Amino acid sequence: MSHEEFTPVPDEDDGWVSKTQLKQQADALHAMGRTLVGLTAAALKTIPMSEDLADAVKLAQRIDKKKEGYRRQLQLVAKLIRQGDPEPIGEAIALLNAKQRQSNQAFHALEQVRDDLIKGGDDAIQTLLAKHPDMDRQRLRQLIRQANKQAEQAKPPKASREIFQYLKEFMVAK
Repeated sequence: MSHEEFTPVPDEDDGWVSKTQLKQQADALHAMGRTLVGLTAAALKTIPMSEDLADAVKLAQRIDKKKEGYRRQLQLVAKLIRQGDPEPIGEAIALLNAKQRQSNQAFHALEQVRDDLIKGGDDAIQTLLAKHPDMDRQRLRQLIRQANKQAEQAKPPKASREIFQYLKEFMVAK
């Protein structure tokens, strides 16, 4: 008989997990814990977690990141995540990240519209007003003139910021 017949081969079904997989799982839980600690109080309220975990996260947020206690507290946070069900926490974090990406994309789009307005002048205003007829043409023209003047004089782009806020008011709220 050959030696291979007596060597147990791990099956997918028997629950055997390699050390590498265990290490990857532990690293993922630590990363999830660091993410939780980095969230704002409002974002933490959207995460489904136990009271013990919430307390541990709040304590970790108060500890100086350069101290040894912070590292130990992160280990505790990861342990508490592991003891509970990490899947809903991961899904909630992914949802928060998706919302943040969507918000960033919307702001980048607004910045692009603003830049196109400043460069395009009246033609760009007309195109924008065709999509958003409730905007004030006179206000847009005035802000664009100010933005161009400030750019020529190398002044801070106050009018450019105002254009962005004006666009945000009309395009994001609706």
